[in-house]
Amino acid sequence: MRKLGLIAGGGSLPLELAAHCEAANRPFAVMRLRAFADPALARYPGVEVGLGEFGKVFKALRAEGCEAVCFAGVVDRPDFAAIKPDLRGLTVIPGLISAARKGDDALLRRLLAEFEKEGFAVEGAHEVRGEMTLPRGPLGRHAPTDDHRADMDRALTVARAIGALDVGQGAVVCDGLVLAVEAQEGTDGMLRRVAELPQAIRGNAERPRGVLAKAPKPIQHTKVDLPTIGVATLQRAARAGLAGVVGEAGRLLIVDREQVIACADDLGLFVYGVEPRVEA
Repeated sequence: MRKLGLIAGGGSLPLELAAHCEAANRPFAVMRLRAFADPALARYPGVEVGLGEFGKVFKALRAEGCEAVCFAGVVDRPDFAAIKPDLRGLTVIPGLISAARKGDDALLRRLLAEFEKEGFAVEGAHEVRGEMTLPRGPLGRHAPTDDHRADMDRALTVARAIGALDVGQGAVVCDGLVLAVEAQEGTDGMLRRVAELPQAIRGNAERPRGVLAKAPKPIQHTKVDLPTIGVATLQRAARAGLAGVVGEAGRLLIVDREQVIACADDLGLFVYGVEPRVEA
């Protein structure tokens, strides 16, 4: 079993993966990204690193004997002018800046290429821990009705369309009307915007309507940045008056799965996995 280097950003996903590796007796070390990673990750072997400290990261990974890396957690697009790179970082940052002008996916691909060039295999979070992705059908007690199907299909179509343009991964549709698409504000920000829309065009607690769809960008590397939902996503979806969430089975990460199921059941939301679309 190869030792894993967990490149940890914000949120609970890195914590869940670290706990899983510990329970499964998989050797691992955590590279905690400064200003992003949860302080609780400091209990595990590893180091804290800045965004531009590539030399420090590579040295630490080798010192720990890591053969593979997994990128997990939230990292906002950086202000490259504010990054303080080390010597190795000075050779990497110009390429990242150039790639970033082409979109987030191009930036991530360039980042992964640097780690692969150093000899590290890249594992997706869903590969590190099985059963993290959305299954086919309903997750929990609630399932969509026939009335929801058209909104589910349209929301997925819109999410895939903006993904093809490297804009975002999510969209909200209610009664056929596109209420919002996700850009740099992320899913949480998008749902906050939906909650502020007039109730005439969206659902509410008494009559939930509309669907949040999340889909991976057709062009993206599926080992990093798969669309993700957690308890907070469902809570914000409920506040926005939505009836449920839809994604592609096997291509949407569920963080804190049991808590997500319990939350969906409690809020009366459906979480549903459809067959992934096969690209021609």
